[in-house]
Amino acid sequence: MTTPGQPPAAEQPTTAPPRPLALITGVGRTVGIGAGIARRLAASGWDIAFTYWTPYDRRMAWGEERGATAAIEASLTEHGARTAAIEADLIDPDAPARVFDEAERRIGPVTALVLSHAESVDSGLLDTTLASFDRHFAVNARATWLLIREYGLRFRSPAGSGRIIALTSDHTVGNLPYGASKGALDRITLAAARELAHLGVTANVINPGPVDTGWMTDELADLLTRETPLGRLGTPQDTAHLVDFLCSPQGQWINGQLLKSNGGAA
Repeated sequence: MTTPGQPPAAEQPTTAPPRPLALITGVGRTVGIGAGIARRLAASGWDIAFTYWTPYDRRMAWGEERGATAAIEASLTEHGARTAAIEADLIDPDAPARVFDEAERRIGPVTALVLSHAESVDSGLLDTTLASFDRHFAVNARATWLLIREYGLRFRSPAGSGRIIALTSDHTVGNLPYGASKGALDRITLAAARELAHLGVTANVINPGPVDTGWMTDELADLLTRETPLGRLGTPQDTAHLVDFLCSPQGQWINGQLLKSNGGAA
């Protein structure tokens, strides 16, 4: 029976389950890998909080993309996602806690942490400065540790749903501070697969290989294309599809892995 004035049971309105929240770092440009991941996860039913830091883009060759943050948020809301864009300089050791505070205040607890931020300035063994070395390790390694620590201390989602995914690189020659700090990122992230096991959280690292988001010269892009068996460069979408799978229930058995998603590039 139905109460007078109420629709039959089959017509009762249903409430959609709440969307989980993914926190993605390093989402500063619409063409970047971080933005590609954010769009893919939003389409798969996630709410998205993301960090950006335009002063980094300003000092890089590609420069600041004006209006990028608003454009990214608009692309996410098209998929029904709630969004929180959080400006954060991850060289600041207090920034990770503030980022989580803001994400929780504006949306809710974080279920997936995707680490897509990077300090990346080429220099080698003989010309790297102390300041550059320290800056790379502060952003790529220390901030990764502090973000994972905040995630572990605050995690409240059901066991088996939590995900940590970090993006890495295998650069070595001519990339001393970047390559070395990414190596440290690998070890920190993979340690979480064991140390956060009591939370039912998985932790993996992805090496996306050569992805041109505006930093390659034409000559370098041509060389890397010829060296990739599939005959093309990677795209942000290539990486985003793997992140999406790892964040899904179907990806929950993959844990503690460094995965190469690079088209077979050497």
